[in-house]
This record gives sequence, structure tokens and C-alpha cells, in this order.
Amino acid sequence: MRRVIVGLAFLVGLAVLVDFSAAAYAEYRVSRAVRAGADLNADPAVTIHGFPFLAQVGRDNYRDIEIRAREMRPDIVGGMYVVAHLRDVQMPLSKLLDGSVRTVTAGGVDASIFIDPTALGHLLGISDLQVSTPPADKSDGSGGSGGSGMTTAGPIVLMGTVPISGGTAGDVPVAQTDGAAGTTQRVSVQARLVLENGRIRIVADQLYVGRLGRPDTPVPDADLPGVLARFSKVIDFPPLPFGLAPTTVGAHGGQIILSGAGKRLTLKLDQLQHP
Repeated sequence: MRRVIVGLAFLVGLAVLVDFSAAAYAEYRVSRAVRAGADLNADPAVTIHGFPFLAQVGRDNYRDIEIRAREMRPDIVGGMYVVAHLRDVQMPLSKLLDGSVRTVTAGGVDASIFIDPTALGHLLGISDLQVSTPPADKSDGSGGSGGSGMTTAGPIVLMGTVPISGGTAGDVPVAQTDGAAGTTQRVSVQARLVLENGRIRIVADQLYVGRLGRPDTPVPDADLPGVLARFSKVIDFPPLPFGLAPTTVGAHGGQIILSGAGKRLTLKLDQLQHP
């Protein structure tokens, strides 16, 4: 009986090893196909979710193929990357084996572009920019759109060092730092992200108000319009993977996320970033 149990355990382990090895080979093939014409300087990371993988191979249908690739732009310093989830994917085994897979059909696609604070700060001209979402008890609920376009469900907080003239904000003294470009101050503002015609409009509405009901970093009244303007900008980003139209924009984990989705699509794998 012990030998039987050991033998069964060995066969199960061998089956799992074969399954994972087959999945790794398929992921490599898909990665090479995506890179082939997508103007990428490295193979994208591909993960075929679902176990057992060989059962999906037998049906020529894959539950969820995840593709991650870094987006490189010469005009932006910092990190941007794209993520696409291809669901209910039809992909013939023969084309997967010989590396000729270029087009697949998917029942659904979810795609996003992630922009880290360094890249966003480069676009805004704020080198130490940080992005966060305020706790619920700090939000004043001013997340309305305030105009055309679609806004996120709530405000975000942007923090960074910007030029300022100095002085006082009401009865509160303003802390300053003398830099090469003049007097600067690290401030926090509350802003909205608005999606307009595939572009992101960042609208800084006011200084961020903390728990005590006053701005975390006071700014003289004369400087406030200029400070808010430094954190406000309309930004063009690369198209979403496979040409999907963006439908939502938000912030999570310190990153700005532009997302879109589609159903029942025929996708060219080499058009991940440049359809």
C-alpha cells in the first residue's frame, strides 16, 4: 500500500510538472508573438491562468491570458506599463506549437495603462510628486465632474514641491525652502481625474484639508491659483492595448490607472500597444 501511495504521489507530481512546463512553453510562444510587431524592447510577461493547463489546450480555449508590458516613451521619465486580460480565448494548438499564432478571438478583454508618480510628475513638472487617495473621513465629497467628461468616483491627493512667494496663509505661517529656482514649498492639493476624448484632465480644486479642518500645507492666498494650476493639466497617453476605448480613470496604490474593456473581439497579438 505504501508503494502504491508513493507511486500515485509521484504520478501526480509528474503530471503537475508536465502541466506547468506546457503552460510555460505556451506563455513563451504568446510572449514572442506579442513582441513580434508591438515595438517592444523586451518580451512582455505572459501568464495563462487556470489549472490544469492541458485541459484548456484540449479545448483550444483558455480562460484568462494576462499580458504585461512596459510602455516606453522618450518624452516621459518614469514608469508606465500596460496590462491586458484576454478571457475565453480561442487559440489553436497547432499555431501555438509552431509559433505562428498572431490572431486570437476573445470573449472579453480588460486593458489598463498604469502611470506611476514619477512619470506623472515629469509631465506636471513636479519632480517629487506623490499620488494617493484620501481616507473616507478626510474627503469632503467634492468629487463631482464640474464639467464635461467622466470623473472618478472620488478625489485624489497630489503632493509635491512647487514655487511659491511665501508669507502667511491667514494666521498660519508658511514653511519655505530656498532652492536654486527661488522659494519653494511642499504642498498637498485635492484633485479630480476627468476622462475626455481619451485624454486625462487633472483638475486641482483646492488644498487638501486634513482632520483638523485646515489645509495640511497652507498656501498664501495670492499663490493659491498658481499652485493649483501647477497640479492641473490635460495629458495625452498612449492608446489602450488592442485599441480599446478608455472608459474609466482612477488612482490606486499611488498610480493613475486608465482602463477600458471590450467583448467578442478578434485581436492581433502584435498590436498590444500600437493598433
